[in-house]
Amino acid sequence: MAEPRKSNVPSMWSSAGMFEDFRKEMDGLINGFFGSGRQFPEREKLWANLPAGVMSPAIDVSENDETIKLTAELPGLAEEDVDLTVRDGVLTIRGEKKHELDEEKDNVHVTERAYGSFQRSMPVPDRVKVDDINARFDKGVLIVTMPKKAEAVTSPRKIAIDK
Repeated sequence: MAEPRKSNVPSMWSSAGMFEDFRKEMDGLINGFFGSGRQFPEREKLWANLPAGVMSPAIDVSENDETIKLTAELPGLAEEDVDLTVRDGVLTIRGEKKHELDEEKDNVHVTERAYGSFQRSMPVPDRVKVDDINARFDKGVLIVTMPKKAEAVTSPRKIAIDK
């Protein structure tokens, strides 16, 4: 049986690699965006005890007047491979990408794709209606829509400055 060759190419699922500093900055920005009085631990501290190979999906967060939208890239996964929960003000995406090759039957020469479990958590802002959060999964992309509470959807009010 051929031994799989290790790749030096960073994986988009990797929690280490050449983009780790950028990832830390983005995590800081996301935590700042979601800041609602809860201090969320850094990803490295939060995942310090997880086994090697834990994957972290890439996410985008956007906002408009009515909703906050989180989009996570989960290529190669099916809807049933993904678990989405909210608990104590924290939204968690979990899942597993299973290995597709039968190494007993297939003569594997190179394996560069990542397999294994992943988890990504982030605090939910206080301005979100937690009971109305919904999600859809399409072509490997998870889209989580978080409607804002009515009081959070207000127009800016000009404040006069006293002389």
